Amino acid sequence: MTDEAAAIVSTIIAKWCAGFARLDAVALSSLYAKNAFFFGSNPKLYRGRDGVADYFNGLPRWRKPSAAFSEVNAAQASPDLINMAAIVSFDLAGERAEFSVKMSWVILREDGDWKIVNHHASPRTPLI
Repeated sequence: MTDEAAAIVSTIIAKWCAGFARLDAVALSSLYAKNAFFFGSNPKLYRGRDGVADYFNGLPRWRKPSAAFSEVNAAQASPDLINMAAIVSFDLAGERAEFSVKMSWVILREDGDWKIVNHHASPRTPLI
């Protein structure tokens, strides 16, 4: 992982975790590209920033949610594109059992800023 890609991904992760801790749909959706595709914890595909905001606004209002990223991998696929994959562990302060998912993002340079254009979360348990 290049230093530049690592710095970009670390910045987005920090903003994402801060927004998730407040369940702030506006802050979270601002991290996504205009034409983002978003697969979260349910089967629906959410599209664009409005779709991302709808997803986060639809989550239960946990008192103290937190997310922690580990095993972060990033690769600069082109000057304007970064791939990221990680494990994300969620702690909902006892309101739901802790769980973790595999998360991947495609991050695109859009209007001079780095935005998530594709977000995919999936269970860590094997399907096959």
